[in-house]
Amino acid sequence: MEDGGVIAVLVAEDMNILRGALVALLGLDPGMRVVAEVSRGDEVVAAAREHRPDVAVLDVDMPGLDGVTAAAELAARVPECRVLILTALGRPELLRRALDAGVHGFMLKDAPPDRLADAIRRVAAGERVIDPQLAAAAISGRRNPLSPREVEVLRMAAEGADPAEIAARLYLSKGTVRNYLGAIVTKLDARNRLDAVRIATEAGWL
Repeated sequence: MEDGGVIAVLVAEDMNILRGALVALLGLDPGMRVVAEVSRGDEVVAAAREHRPDVAVLDVDMPGLDGVTAAAELAARVPECRVLILTALGRPELLRRALDAGVHGFMLKDAPPDRLADAIRRVAAGERVIDPQLAAAAISGRRNPLSPREVEVLRMAAEGADPAEIAARLYLSKGTVRNYLGAIVTKLDARNRLDAVRIATEAGWL
């Protein structure tokens, strides 16, 4: 922390208005100072290495790198910086990914503003701050049975790509892609490919 116990904060959010609102909100707290703000996930580590924040507040959806991946890179390269993830969607699978990446806090964007400042203080003090209902859902919910490659294939299928296009984009054979899609349908106990997309989307795995 800075002199006087002021918490140094990095804010990463790709929406300019929201990022400005977050910076302004935190600027009202005498116990905090925003030392850096970025709009892309792939800018987080460089900014953290330069400005050495105590806490990085990361949006989960950003260009370049998503917030969870950026958090994992921070844990590896700037381990003294603790991470609080903000998300609009409280999906249990996303929370599990965040915890696996070493995130210290996970908050929904619709939380009251005063809870954000409190969460930053608690994260800076070494606590883990997770929405209790979301934590319970993450513990009790079904884990994603798909491999990262299967998720990638199914996500492309959900976007409307056919097996030939998926094969070309991933440098795979069409037969391999069909095998992936068949395995996905089986693992999700789905009726067909469209049903697999529905199941995975509802579970927050895509």
